[in-house]
Amino acid sequence: MYSYTYDSKTGGILLNSSPTGFSKEPRPVYATELDVLGFDKYWKYDKQTDRPYMWAEANTYWYRGKLVAMLKGGNLYTAPEIHLAYLCSEYRETPDGKVTQKVIYDLPDKRPSVTDKKGNVFVIIEPEPNGNFLRPIDVGAMVEANREMLEIIEQTTVKKILAIYTKYKNRLDCFHVAFSGGKDSCVLLDLVKKALPKGSFVVVFGDTGMEFPDTYEVVRKTKQQCIEDEIPFYIAKSHFNTNESWKLFGPPSRVLRWCCSVHKSTPQTLKLREVTGKNNFIGLDFVGVRAQESVARSTYKYENYGVKQKGQFSHNSILEWTSAEIWLYIYSNDILINETYKKGNGRAGCLFCPMSGGTSDYLRRSSYSAEIDMYIDAIRANYDGDKHKKSNTESYILNGGWNARKNGRELSNNAFRCVEKTTNGNLTITVIDPDSDWLEWIKTLGDLHGDNGEYSVVFEGENIRFSVRENKNGYIVAIPESVLKEKPAFGKIFRQVFRKASYCKGCRVCETNCRNGCISFADGKVKINNCIRCHECHAIDSGCLLFHSLRHPQGGGNSMKSLNSFADHAPKPEWLRSFFELKEAFFSEHTLGPMMFDMFRRFLKDASLNEKNHFTPFAELISQKGWETDTAQGLILINLVAENPQMEWYVNNFDVGRTYARQTVEDMLTAVDVKPKDAKSIAKSYKRLVETPLGTSLRWGFVTDEGDLVRTKCSVSDSRVVLYGLFKFAEKCNDYKEFTLATLLNDSIDRDGISPSRIFGLGRDDMTPLLLGLSVKYPEFITASFTHDLEKITLAENKSSQDVLDLFKGDTANG
Repeated sequence: MYSYTYDSKTGGILLNSSPTGFSKEPRPVYATELDVLGFDKYWKYDKQTDRPYMWAEANTYWYRGKLVAMLKGGNLYTAPEIHLAYLCSEYRETPDGKVTQKVIYDLPDKRPSVTDKKGNVFVIIEPEPNGNFLRPIDVGAMVEANREMLEIIEQTTVKKILAIYTKYKNRLDCFHVAFSGGKDSCVLLDLVKKALPKGSFVVVFGDTGMEFPDTYEVVRKTKQQCIEDEIPFYIAKSHFNTNESWKLFGPPSRVLRWCCSVHKSTPQTLKLREVTGKNNFIGLDFVGVRAQESVARSTYKYENYGVKQKGQFSHNSILEWTSAEIWLYIYSNDILINETYKKGNGRAGCLFCPMSGGTSDYLRRSSYSAEIDMYIDAIRANYDGDKHKKSNTESYILNGGWNARKNGRELSNNAFRCVEKTTNGNLTITVIDPDSDWLEWIKTLGDLHGDNGEYSVVFEGENIRFSVRENKNGYIVAIPESVLKEKPAFGKIFRQVFRKASYCKGCRVCETNCRNGCISFADGKVKINNCIRCHECHAIDSGCLLFHSLRHPQGGGNSMKSLNSFADHAPKPEWLRSFFELKEAFFSEHTLGPMMFDMFRRFLKDASLNEKNHFTPFAELISQKGWETDTAQGLILINLVAENPQMEWYVNNFDVGRTYARQTVEDMLTAVDVKPKDAKSIAKSYKRLVETPLGTSLRWGFVTDEGDLVRTKCSVSDSRVVLYGLFKFAEKCNDYKEFTLATLLNDSIDRDGISPSRIFGLGRDDMTPLLLGLSVKYPEFITASFTHDLEKITLAENKSSQDVLDLFKGDTANG
């Protein structure tokens, strides 16, 4: 809620009344962390762990208001480098320039000072003069100095919690606190205890089986406190243990986060069904999510319905708190502190999470080596050494190949068992060694008729025919492709029926999605009774989480072998200017070298601007529109992402708003078998590309002064660009033209097309008004409906991406 400064007197944090913009999420640093990182070589301190010594913000360390060190690099096995801070109090850019202060970092070789090339002298910043012992933070004095503001923060939040309880107490079946054992949930639980009457809520700890070992001690003590306070405390845990699920699904990744559903939300829902005695209970979940934790969470709202879990309310009670306020509250109220924080870990969720990396991985393994090595062994065992060089296995682990996984292609012993193929006007689905009965799953689609391999299913009052022919290892399903194009909603669920039949191992996610109690599992086998066909059991990635995690890419796609499309000759702005000025004559009059010309011609071809050394009709349109405008560049980018594997890779692998060190980008590429030389070229090319109007006009991305790569939300001023992107997306995805906004926004779905939301970095709040506006202005092209929790988007079957381009004809050069 509030900004903070560091207090040189207490060594602590001091809140001030100005609202915070962006918090750097400070956390206390204890002796244990200093020891693990090797700071004991440079600073003296007692080994006590009752009180912290300083604060850390990401990789920088602050002692009593002074920036004293930063960390650089680091991975699972290698400690990050310690760079100590040096201050020049009279820094000048030029001899006669203005005097400012500047801090630099250098490797700690005991040098008292560093002189730069301009003659500026930087003196090492010593935490304590003359190398004296570090002084612990005076926690009591820090708390007292912040007491007044802490009381305001507490009272404001308690009122919010009580208000939401009062609003829903006569309408819901239960209220529960989602407890994780981390700092945020410990604070949240304390606040809810203060706000709500005894007996009005329960506490549920979602034990993923992958928690930090120290978390279980916090859970044990918290449970005992709740028993003493007469607050019901439950532990929800999956019937799968971690070893089973990692073997079954493959290691989780940044986009294949099956672990959250299988090990967390599903067990919690099942536990609350048990507690309430209702399959269709409606509850409110108090969640310790904070906006400052990530870019994604910064868009969250206090109150939500169906966002965290389908059919459930949630309240992010401490949404606006910063970590500074969290820690001050902990010290002020004597809240339990998970020991994992004292070991340098900024979060206390899953022990080996695909969302972590770098220094975080090193700190985790240093403190929990046996547990971490168990996960590493699981990754090794799952990595296919026959398809990928075994020498790359370590790189796959260290450089993020494992947590960048988007499908099952890299997994060992993972023969694809549900193969969809279109031939001679029919879609065939070959199911090999199915794990469950398709006759059960088809009940979710409609009433089934027929036998001897010939069937029909009633969908929306119509009998739709298909065949199922058994063979030695399974069966082959066949259905006319025209039916699927005419009824895309049916086609989606029909495919998913057989994906579920192929792969279902009873993870029970489908069961919890069904609020009517129609789905149950006995000995891992599904039974479906009295299905009302709400299709919520199909509202899962690819229809089945196990299929989604193990699936192999089918059809199309750009090969990694051709990923380096531009070598070291990505286009320059002046090349594009010459191309649009000379037009057809460019191909005979250009002054580029042979290699430059070949690479630029490749760029132009993939952008649809060049075809066999001719200026295309699309190029004429772009020239007419004004080739440097964001509209023209948006259309060009859509074509490039659809046809050029290097551009596709940037879009798929760079999250909007995240900063990527160039070495990190190279590591990401080599982790998926790109040669180191090519990886350097691909990373280097990004700077050239964003110096063209793709970056300067469309705002697709930029490179920082330090050389880091950043992709940003594009400036798309003409909604027709998005419409063009939607049709290109549909055409790449087998021409299916009906989907939901969630489909467009879901980056984890592996498919040949890339949605315009991903290409341009547009979120739900951007896309919703865009789609509604297009639906009003161009109803002959698109209809979009966002009512009653439905978000159906339909593109006209008789229109194409070329028809969208025709909408631009007649525009002037600037609009």
